[in-house]
Amino acid sequence: MTKAIIFDLDGTLLNTLDSIAYYANHTLVKYGFEPIETERYKILTGQGARNLMTGMLRDRNCDDKGLLEKMLYDYNKIYDENYLYLTRPYDGIVEMLKAVREKGIKTAVISNKPHSTTAQVVEATLGGLLDIVFGNREGVPLKPDPTAILEIIDMLGVEKDEILYVGDTGTDMTAGKRAGLYTVGCTWGFRDREELIANDACALIDKPCELLGLIKE
Repeated sequence: MTKAIIFDLDGTLLNTLDSIAYYANHTLVKYGFEPIETERYKILTGQGARNLMTGMLRDRNCDDKGLLEKMLYDYNKIYDENYLYLTRPYDGIVEMLKAVREKGIKTAVISNKPHSTTAQVVEATLGGLLDIVFGNREGVPLKPDPTAILEIIDMLGVEKDEILYVGDTGTDMTAGKRAGLYTVGCTWGFRDREELIANDACALIDKPCELLGLIKE
């Protein structure tokens, strides 16, 4: 019986691609670099803000560590000042979450986005539809390390075989597997079906409503 579902955030529940690209490119331009095409951010995102900045600078043939720190600070600052800009739930997400909660199933989010930003974005867009919300916190490793997921499992108070883990990247599939969970890859996000399959997704869904068919009664 399914008693809980843990979700990734960016590319799974929320379409944040345009938002990330806007703030990331604003930061690049501030320091004299050409912007990066939006589609490229589908690959650059998913490993936290620091790794995002690292990838952006690598794309611009720069490895200046001092500059990276300045850019990281600026990116996080301007993102937090208007964290809802160009951000929205994917079509069908709100309806799916409501249906899940009507079944009495607990819900949680785990993101590699900074915790404060994650909490604010989720409250503003999906408030009341998720029981536990974790972003990246100091001292807790990023996914695919399963540490934060295991912490959520303890808080949910259910067994691993009663939980679905839903995400849109290979990182998510690996994190869910390492936590011992049944992994569901959503194909509407930032990565393609091939990446999800290559990282051993237990199931794939093309629309949020299809998740309801994987719930064990």
